[in-house]
Amino acid sequence: MIVLALAMPATGRAEPLFIAHRGASFDAPENTLAAFRLAWEQGADGIEGDFRLTADGRIVCIHDADTKRVSGKELVVKDASYANLKGLDVGAWKADKWRGETIPSLEEVLAIVPRGKYLFIELKSGPEVVAPLAEVLKRGRPEVDRIVIICFDADVLVACQEKLPQYKRHFLADYRRQDDGTWTQSVDEVIAKIRRTQAHGLGTQNRPEYFDEKFVERLRSASINEFHVWTVDDPAHARMYQQLGAWALTTNRPAELRAALGER
Repeated sequence: MIVLALAMPATGRAEPLFIAHRGASFDAPENTLAAFRLAWEQGADGIEGDFRLTADGRIVCIHDADTKRVSGKELVVKDASYANLKGLDVGAWKADKWRGETIPSLEEVLAIVPRGKYLFIELKSGPEVVAPLAEVLKRGRPEVDRIVIICFDADVLVACQEKLPQYKRHFLADYRRQDDGTWTQSVDEVIAKIRRTQAHGLGTQNRPEYFDEKFVERLRSASINEFHVWTVDDPAHARMYQQLGAWALTTNRPAELRAALGER
């Protein structure tokens, strides 16, 4: 996926920033250095990756709780060592040309982020990941205003606010329609979680039938003026959220979406 980041005045702006979620994951194996490097080649302004804590305290870039889908071998990330995880091939499942790609560490990902580019760090582990994250960021010394920490777990964001207050944080929310026609999270529940975590904004699922102008107006009435939307591959959706003033949109296809929106 890709994040299409917009510079967030309430009216939106015409020139979005494109941030590749899991790298250029439509074309390359997700969450690999190859996918992240391809994102830069495709003109992305930043990358997004999913990060988990290993049994021996390393932070690695992988979405799922285990490695079965991307490697064919099932290791549970939280129970596996960094060395064992690093020995897996996580590129061949996408195409033979990507054979040999491995699970990168957060340090490796930070090392290939050019100056001026964004890194969205989605934390998939619990609060125990925050202290190791703080150490990696301290050593890596990234540009503070180019790091965005995002997470579905409110407790993790609370811990980030305590240990990493200098970095931007977004609370992630998804929604499912229930049998009675209501949605699993109301806007008031989302607002309450953002306030509890002291997050700078919301990362919302792409649900135009629910996350719409009324939803955004309710956020703004609660003084929440920053949001990004995942995952947006449809140019019509991208234009809609851009008009609503999105700070970011995620898409799997940054180059194509940029072309569709007519950006330079």
